[in-house]
Amino acid sequence: MLLFLSWRRKFGSHDFCPHYSASAKMSHGCKFHLDCIQSNFRSIYVYRLCCRTAPTPQRSSWLMPKKLQDPTAKAVENLPQWPSFGRLAMTCDGVFKPITGSFGALPRNARGAIWVIIAGLFFTVMTALIKMIGDTIPVVQILFFRQIVMTCTVMPVLVLGFPGSLKTNFLKLHLARVMFAVVGMTCGFTALVNLPLAEATALGFAKSLFVAIFAVLLLREVAGPRRWFAVVIGFVGILIMTQPGGGGFNIYSLLAIAGAASAAAVMVIIRKISQFERPVTILSYQSILVGLIMIPPTLVYWVQPSLYEWLVMAAIGVLSVFGQLANIQGFKEGNASAVAPMDYTRLVFAAMIGFLLFGEIPEWTTAIGAGLVIATSLYTVRAEARAGESAL
Repeated sequence: MLLFLSWRRKFGSHDFCPHYSASAKMSHGCKFHLDCIQSNFRSIYVYRLCCRTAPTPQRSSWLMPKKLQDPTAKAVENLPQWPSFGRLAMTCDGVFKPITGSFGALPRNARGAIWVIIAGLFFTVMTALIKMIGDTIPVVQILFFRQIVMTCTVMPVLVLGFPGSLKTNFLKLHLARVMFAVVGMTCGFTALVNLPLAEATALGFAKSLFVAIFAVLLLREVAGPRRWFAVVIGFVGILIMTQPGGGGFNIYSLLAIAGAASAAAVMVIIRKISQFERPVTILSYQSILVGLIMIPPTLVYWVQPSLYEWLVMAAIGVLSVFGQLANIQGFKEGNASAVAPMDYTRLVFAAMIGFLLFGEIPEWTTAIGAGLVIATSLYTVRAEARAGESAL
């Protein structure tokens, strides 16, 4: 930057501008644009020299190498208007570009499906790690350190957007979303620790059924008789898995269902406030408030972790981050209606990992109930996708 300023003083501000002329000297001048794209994993600074009323000249100079001129400038101009969203997209591209290049010839939906499957594997391994240390470390403590790791990864976005990212007219909705998120994670992870991994995962898929119900009740969406029939069949599958009145029913099954309902409430609230709020605002309130809420219970139930448990908790946070990034990449590559069903491969991973690590063999009731829940969830996803396409 200092080198540029000294060069400008020596040669003048218009010597290098092809759009400058003596007659136009009074009408416009040149200015120096700094387009900064920052992400969690890398920072790219692209220096552009252009005129106020003319496009950037497409020629190389010693100020900007050829490899940074055309592609990066075009990418910057095509980014969404919200800088943080653009940084998140650039983060996904930067992290996964070496891998995506190897199967770039595949159809977009196929690439998206692969990324969603990879995300499902990350999330399933994360839940298995929670189950491994959940007997000795309280769930609230695990969630607290998981949130710390996730907040650290998005800290550059939060810092650059502060304090404007906290300006909102929907504070109550943000608070409600955060509270549902805390309740959902606490209930869901407690169920993971105490239930077979496959059963807890299958009960978590009931989230799609609750989303269909909450969307009608809270968002005034219209649902036809077929969708209501699918919801009823899905809850029949839940009853088969939990076996109320039988030996398979316990309080942890209820916690798993409560966690799914809370997660559905979070999704519905996000669907509502995303129409008015910037993504950086939603992300900021989640990162800050969830961590603050988890501090008191963590201090009350604190258990000093061993070195092994510290490493496992760090791995839980890292897997959460990479799972989210892979999920974003998957839905970015393909259509939601095509890639969303691949999320149900988590049940296969959960059954395999549960058998290999914990010696768990899924019961026939879990298999039948999970099949009904997955089938009805797929139907609701397809129905929402068709409704969205018809609305466009």
